[in-house]
This record gives sequence, C-alpha cells and structure tokens, in this order.
Amino acid sequence: MRFASLGSGSKGNATVVQQGNTNLLVDCGFSLRELQRRLGRLGLELDDLTAVLLTHEHSDHVSGVGTLVRKHSVPVYATRGTWQKLDVEQAPQAQFINCHEDFSIDDLEVKPFPVPHDAKEPCQFVFGDGEHSLGILTDTGSITPHITNMLSGCNALILECNHDVAMLEESAYPRSLKQRVGGSLGHLSNDQSAHFMRHMDCSALQHFVAAHLSEKNNQPQLVRAAMAEALCCKPQWIDIIDQQDGLEWRALD
Repeated sequence: MRFASLGSGSKGNATVVQQGNTNLLVDCGFSLRELQRRLGRLGLELDDLTAVLLTHEHSDHVSGVGTLVRKHSVPVYATRGTWQKLDVEQAPQAQFINCHEDFSIDDLEVKPFPVPHDAKEPCQFVFGDGEHSLGILTDTGSITPHITNMLSGCNALILECNHDVAMLEESAYPRSLKQRVGGSLGHLSNDQSAHFMRHMDCSALQHFVAAHLSEKNNQPQLVRAAMAEALCCKPQWIDIIDQQDGLEWRALD
C-alpha cells in the first residue's frame, strides 16, 4: 500500500491511497483540469480512479466532485449528511456510508469515523490492506477518545497541523473567524496535534505527514519543531504536504 497527496490547504485538498489496481481519492477539492494535472504527476489518470471518498462538504474538499461525477463514471462515497449539503445530483454513483461501519472497496479496507467539525456529518478514514494501515485526520477542532482509538497503531498518519496559536491570535482575521478556526469544531493547532501524538500509540509509525497548514497562520518550521519534539525524531523526518506540489508517493513496508 502507498499514498500521496495532490495538495492540502484552504485552496484544495485531495489524497490518493493505492493498493494493487485500487486507487481511492480522498476528497476532490480541485477542478477537473487541475485534478488531472496533479494526478499526472503521480503517474495516474482520471480513469485510474476506483472511487472518491468525501470527508465533508466544505468547498476546499469537494469543489471538483460535481464535474467528476458528471463526466466520469466513478462512485462517490460520503455520509448522507455530506451528500445533503452538496450541489450535486444524486447520481447512481452515490454510495452512502455510516461513520461507524467498516467497508471495503476492491483491495482496500475502509474504516470511517466521525470527527468534531463545523459540517453536516463529517468523517475521516483509516485505510488498510490487511497488513498495513494509513490514518487520515484533518478538519477537526478537537480530539475524541474514539479518534485516538481509531488512529493508534497506524503505520502512517496524515494529521492536520492547521495553525500556530500565537500567529492566529495576532492575525488580521476577524474575532469570529479566529474563534471558529481555533474552536472545538474548527481546526487542530500545532500544539493540539503534538499533544495528540504524545498520547497515542506510535510504535508502528513509518510515516508522519502534516497536512492542511494555514498559509497565513502557520509555518513549516513551527510544525516540524512541534512534531519532532512530540515524536522524539529529527525535524527532517516530518513530511509536510505542500498546497501546490502535494506529496510524492510514500510506501508502507
């Protein structure tokens, strides 16, 4: 099993998880043309996609899914709450999921779980191939015991490190937006993510990837310092997904 990112941040999000001939796209926050271009950097085409899984309905995660559904025969998996918020016809490709029920898509096992975020019915995922597991956790304002249980022991983790608390507080954002981003239904700060990593089972972790960094309220060096201290590793071991360049393939051994 391996994974890569097409980009992560407020301008668009998408992750590819691959096992054998199965290619799952997690979120679709880019236009069809941009999605095709970014997939091409990974050696993939639109027709290689097995399915799309949506975490929630915010535009930076779903802006391209409508065109993808209309022009390509690819199933889209999402909670009913997410589908209700999408400006997309209820196409035959729609596959409704329950946040508490595991399922499989060809060669990959999928374990969804609910998260606290200001969306209708948001979820995140753990993917497995029978031997290895990849956890994804972004767009959550707080950590629940269930989240910790779902992600403990993963071989790879993509984790939100959205903002530095001091930078957010000193930013030009209006007070209401600062409270939303930093609130319990907003986004994880560097400190929250570091605290999370100190209190979960990281014994099998091969890859740690920081995601969804704010361009205005965070800096890669702050993320690397916080996470390296939490994981007792060198800062250069921490991967960070770039908004423009994404992240190249990372394989699980």
